[in-house]
Amino acid sequence: MTRAPVSSNRVTGGGCAHALLLLIGAAVLSLVAVGCERSAAVATSPPATITVFAAASLTESFKELGHSFEAAHPGASVQFNFAGSQDLCAQLEHGAPADVFASASTKEMDAAVAAKTIDPASVKIFARNRLVVIYPRKNPGGISTLADLARPGLKIDIADPSVPAGGYTMKMLDAAAKSAPLGPAFKKGFLANVVSREENVKAVVSKVRLAAADAGVVYATDTRGAAQADLGTLEIPPPLNQEASYPIAVTSGSRNADLARQFEALVLSPQGQQVLGRYGFIVSPK
Repeated sequence: MTRAPVSSNRVTGGGCAHALLLLIGAAVLSLVAVGCERSAAVATSPPATITVFAAASLTESFKELGHSFEAAHPGASVQFNFAGSQDLCAQLEHGAPADVFASASTKEMDAAVAAKTIDPASVKIFARNRLVVIYPRKNPGGISTLADLARPGLKIDIADPSVPAGGYTMKMLDAAAKSAPLGPAFKKGFLANVVSREENVKAVVSKVRLAAADAGVVYATDTRGAAQADLGTLEIPPPLNQEASYPIAVTSGSRNADLARQFEALVLSPQGQQVLGRYGFIVSPK
């Protein structure tokens, strides 16, 4: 018996169904691929980062504020550059990328504004500081009064006058030279005992902690934390002491200006002021 030929319609219909399934499968694979590419792009895209240039005396307090900021802004990170304010100002003028500048002196902030590296509308004073005399805990120099710092043979370490803390130290000496009972002889004797001038206050603290110097002049905030166990302190009377004002601002070249403004807002907020106060800074009540 001769078999009937297979219908061409059935062959054609089966081919179309197969082709349709192939097209659907290809489309699904394409969508999955696009989704994977998008997921990979999200996963590999760099997180938002702000770079904060801050005076060396802000190291401990700003690190804590940086952790708080990152916790409140998932995906964001804060990188710090701690140094003498004069060095940071110079780095900004030479084009170093930064989003926030926090100085230990209005002088450096004014210079940054003049150089147009700072958004002048964003400048705010966020804290103040004061000077204190430090000496090694064992007190090899036998320091008990301010007048002792002019005693011949003593080794004193201070910040260079180009550094805010060094400039404040020189103003303190000028005030002492005009006061009784210290007078000009105190300033002369003090300067004769200076054996080193550092680029920032942290270097002064380090040398005094190691007893490489009998005494030093730093900010009161520098005697907190780990350094406290190794140091003795001598208060400088208010008429002679110098109060440092700390300004903060967003840089004019910030690539993440919104995030930078939010970091500045944290520093100025009640939370930020509380943290700074805990590290010994003089803050405004909020």
